Amino acid sequence: MAETPDEILRALADPQRLAIAGMLAGGDRSADEIATATRLTIPRVHKHLNRLTATGVVRVNEDRHTYRLDPETLRWAAEQVGPPREAGLALGAATDDEEAVLRTFFRNGRLTEVPAKESKRRIVLERIALEFEPGVRYEEREVNVVVGRFFNDHASLRRYLVDEGFLDREGGVYWRAGGRVDI
Repeated sequence: MAETPDEILRALADPQRLAIAGMLAGGDRSADEIATATRLTIPRVHKHLNRLTATGVVRVNEDRHTYRLDPETLRWAAEQVGPPREAGLALGAATDDEEAVLRTFFRNGRLTEVPAKESKRRIVLERIALEFEPGVRYEEREVNVVVGRFFNDHASLRRYLVDEGFLDREGGVYWRAGGRVDI
């Protein structure tokens, strides 16, 4: 499976790969059948199939000749895109002021932007830090998946969490270091 839903979306962002995935949604096909239907060269089709296979969107059948769409990968990516909770008090706000900040910067469970003002940024980061269990060690890619549910630029958000003291890191391993504990 791809590291993040972003990788899956990037793979499907190409119109030719999207067309191939669409064809495979209708049933298993060989590279030759795809090339004929899309009027692409066989090497180009193989290049696209390799990219789609690398992200888990497409699987090679046991005959090693035909390909199929893997809807489970797409379902997984859709589940990872947003946190299950709504903004505001349900997201961990302790006061009305915190709730106002969270409602301002979250839409449909996603962070719209990282606040420029430090006090507001800390409220937003503290909310995201609640996703990490105290005492648990996380690999960087696990952190990327968690913060990627909130914001596309997972590297910047991860850096903010470390810089503001909500996460610590050593040797590519992260752990919760600050913020309130959700009981």
